[in-house]
Amino acid sequence: MSNINPIDYISENQENIIQTYHDLHALAEPSWREKETSAYLIEKLQAAGFTVKTFVGHYGFIAEIEGKTRDVVGLRADMDALVQEVDHVVRANHSCGHDAHSTMVLHTALALKQAGIRPEKTIRFIFQPAEETGEGAKRFMEAGILNNTEMLLGIHLRPTFEVPYGKAAPAIVHGASVSTVGVINGLQAHAARPENGINVIEAASVLIQALQGIRLQAGCSFSVKMTQLHSGESPNTIPGKASFTLDLRAQSNEGMTELQKKTAKVLKAVGNLTNTQIDYEFQGLVPAATLNEKMIGTAKNSIVDILGPEHVVEPCITRGGEDFHFYTTKHPHIAATMIGLGCGLEPGLHHPQMSFQIDALNYGTKILTVCVLNAAKA
Repeated sequence: MSNINPIDYISENQENIIQTYHDLHALAEPSWREKETSAYLIEKLQAAGFTVKTFVGHYGFIAEIEGKTRDVVGLRADMDALVQEVDHVVRANHSCGHDAHSTMVLHTALALKQAGIRPEKTIRFIFQPAEETGEGAKRFMEAGILNNTEMLLGIHLRPTFEVPYGKAAPAIVHGASVSTVGVINGLQAHAARPENGINVIEAASVLIQALQGIRLQAGCSFSVKMTQLHSGESPNTIPGKASFTLDLRAQSNEGMTELQKKTAKVLKAVGNLTNTQIDYEFQGLVPAATLNEKMIGTAKNSIVDILGPEHVVEPCITRGGEDFHFYTTKHPHIAATMIGLGCGLEPGLHHPQMSFQIDALNYGTKILTVCVLNAAKA
């Protein structure tokens, strides 16, 4: 090891960082199928001298730089890609930036390893599968990857309208989200005799209108929208069954609890009004962020160290969900934050043509490196 300053090492290896991003972007594997992505990252870490721990049943893994104590500072990256239509072809596509996140966490690990630093606390690099399904963090916790963890850090690319290029936010205030998956059961009939049937499409239209009347307590933004509706096989038949999905979002966990109760009330009322049976269940709950001022302060100081005080922005508030927050919901003693990285991202996350200024990965990696070192001293 050269004992080089890790920030200098990152500066000298900017081309390698960019190449890693391009390599991972080309792999693009969906949730639970991150085989080649995981193998690529593991190979880079093992070549640098890391011992990697893998797990049965998925492609997530961890690696560590041992500290003077077994208290752990975790740095988490997600690895999976979305499956979406891109240029009329449905395929895996990195339009949420997970390839960028894995790149930055990998090169933070490599920089610290090359520097030969033995921190006060152990630094654990967490490469998580299946964030897009909202299940990866929960599965990872079952394997005990948070044992001895006191602090946890993540990072996520942010759209320009949230965090401008060249700036960073010390926290992302994600909202809670959940899907409501249901079936409307009516009565099929010939379209020439609609009075003999119960039209579930008409019931769905009543449901859409009724959902717009939901209101939550002041101070909590929310949305509830129908995102899927499937019904009917024949053009001359009144359909007797329709499947639907609702997307529910609230800025707080308390708001989400209220939103679920009011959505359930609307579903029951619409069923009674339209003489249909509406069966449903809530699936895939992702909790809202729990803010920790200690870690937010550590992240803010680290951003200042790399970019200067004028390039720190306030924590960015977004209705988007992130399964990172399962970690602190299940383990509230952990001090955690997720840094929002401004990178010129347009037009937005999950857009099939999402792009950003890739050189932002260089200062993003430096921010992570300083932040985990500062946390490991705390």
